[in-house]
Amino acid sequence: MSSSPSSRPTSETRLSLSHITAQNETNLLGTVHGGVIMTLVDSAAGVVAARHSGGPAVTASMDEMVFLVPVRVGDVVHFSAQVNWTGRSSMEVGVRITADRWDAVGPQVHVASAYLVFVAVDEDGQPREVPQVQPVTDEDRRRLREAEIRRSHRLARRAAIIASRESDR
Repeated sequence: MSSSPSSRPTSETRLSLSHITAQNETNLLGTVHGGVIMTLVDSAAGVVAARHSGGPAVTASMDEMVFLVPVRVGDVVHFSAQVNWTGRSSMEVGVRITADRWDAVGPQVHVASAYLVFVAVDEDGQPREVPQVQPVTDEDRRRLREAEIRRSHRLARRAAIIASRESDR
């Protein structure tokens, strides 16, 4: 594992991945199964988290996955991932998913968005510190602000659930 800088711009660890969908990836409706898309989202986000943290990172949660339109067999699906926010050992990675037809020229369609939380781990599987995300562009700053909102919602939801369970005792 290499030593990591104290901060890192999002541009250093962004990833773009493309995948041509196939017949064996369909659901009962004949469109691409959401689980196939989710697997590719997790893979792309995992690479970004490992790059940003300078070593292994594990998926802690899929905070949100919103499907906007179905993906069809033969679509070329594109995954664009970047770190939006960092804590001490955790990172939120956002993934934007677009698609276009393999045999036609036309605009890409935004088909889904996802937000995942990863934790960087050491060789013993224990959390380790990560470089802080360094937003450079207005878009990076917007993504950071929105990630902080999602984080506060995650923490509030967790606290409410714990409080609810304690009131049942």
